[in-house]
Amino acid sequence: MVMYLSKVLLQDATQPYQWHRNLWALFPDQPDAYRPFLFRLERQVRGGVEVLMQSSLEPVASGGCSTVIATRPFQPQVAEGQPLRFRLVANPVKTIQDEAGRMNGKGRVKSCRVPLIDEQQQSLWLQKKLDGVASLQETMVMSRKVLHFRKGGKAGKIVQTTFEGVLRVESPERFWNLQSHGIGPAKAFGCGLLTLARL
Repeated sequence: MVMYLSKVLLQDATQPYQWHRNLWALFPDQPDAYRPFLFRLERQVRGGVEVLMQSSLEPVASGGCSTVIATRPFQPQVAEGQPLRFRLVANPVKTIQDEAGRMNGKGRVKSCRVPLIDEQQQSLWLQKKLDGVASLQETMVMSRKVLHFRKGGKAGKIVQTTFEGVLRVESPERFWNLQSHGIGPAKAFGCGLLTLARL
């Protein structure tokens, strides 16, 4: 399957919710439920934010708040046992149940996600996500700036972590599925994109 890797300039996007909406405009005529892309904020530049985006469709220049700087097709091919350098910005979390035992609308105890802030816990979280797909050979864990946002009048935050290192592919088919769908939650906020380079 062919994918596309693009460098995009997001202009006038000061809130995290705007990033996803502006990138979505690069894929016109797609149903709302279908999300054909993952992205990661790379750096602040004059006039906006530079984003790296992986998509299953080729982005179309919208003339709006997103400018496609460059795009190229690629077809990931990995082999069992192959070592690869990787980079991932993710939102490592765990799910806990409401301590007071309050119920949700489905008659179950409410649960919520809480961020993992300890480096060892974050590394274990990534190992679990890669279980049966790839093994970590080297891992460096780096914290990033916390993202603050508002949804429906409520404030929220995303605690991002950057993982870099070397992994070894165990299952090429499952690895491809993981890479194309992303890792962990908060994909609409720029988390989950796994980028690779040969050693």
